Amino acid sequence: MTAKGGERRPLIGVSTYLEAATRWGVWELEAALLPAGYPRLVQRAGGLAAMLPPDAPDRAAETVARLDGLVIAGGPDVEPVRYGAEPDPRTGPPAPARDAWELALIEAALAVRLPLLGICRGMQLLNVTLGGTLVQHLDGHAGTVGVFGTHTVTAVPGTRCAAAVPEPATVPAYHHQAVDRLGAGLVASAHAADGTVEAVEPPPTAHWVLGVQWHPEMGEDPRVMRALVRAAAAHAAGACR
Repeated sequence: MTAKGGERRPLIGVSTYLEAATRWGVWELEAALLPAGYPRLVQRAGGLAAMLPPDAPDRAAETVARLDGLVIAGGPDVEPVRYGAEPDPRTGPPAPARDAWELALIEAALAVRLPLLGICRGMQLLNVTLGGTLVQHLDGHAGTVGVFGTHTVTAVPGTRCAAAVPEPATVPAYHHQAVDRLGAGLVASAHAADGTVEAVEPPPTAHWVLGVQWHPEMGEDPRVMRALVRAAAAHAAGACR
């Protein structure tokens, strides 16, 4: 598939999750779901969106091999055992199958230098994959239950995050956990006003990887996703040479 001018649109995989009972029409069935904001944002940013249903972790490398870029979507709390912690009473119920699948996707993407964007939970999983830990509860970042709030994030100059969003930006957010100890090779590349880490990434010499704590798919700013799509296009062009 090519865009106008003959350019090939990069294929961006987005992780999805299983819901045991989802109703539409007369049916109530198990379903692999993804909020529509994710594929719409990929499409607005110039990519082709491929929804990735949960699968066996040993199929992650084969899945990643078909993609030009990967998004790990937001969702439930990461199970604390993944980073060697006891669960806080305020930590949500675990999703071990999803954790295993998405951790495998991240590891496979890092192994082949596939451009990778982690959103909210996806950023936290990226940090955990590289040996980091999480704060299991903080106040002031979730707002009303079930309603996205906003706050300002400021990128660290010279980072990929700053290249995409150079000015302090008001972003949609809904989370009660955050990065604590950074994973190996990651640096904090944006912060909220209270000091919460809002983005992580490896050094500029590494391949394109970025995790953001906010939810760009719930807003009108496509710049973070455009940065991923550009990196994915470059990766695809390199792979074709």
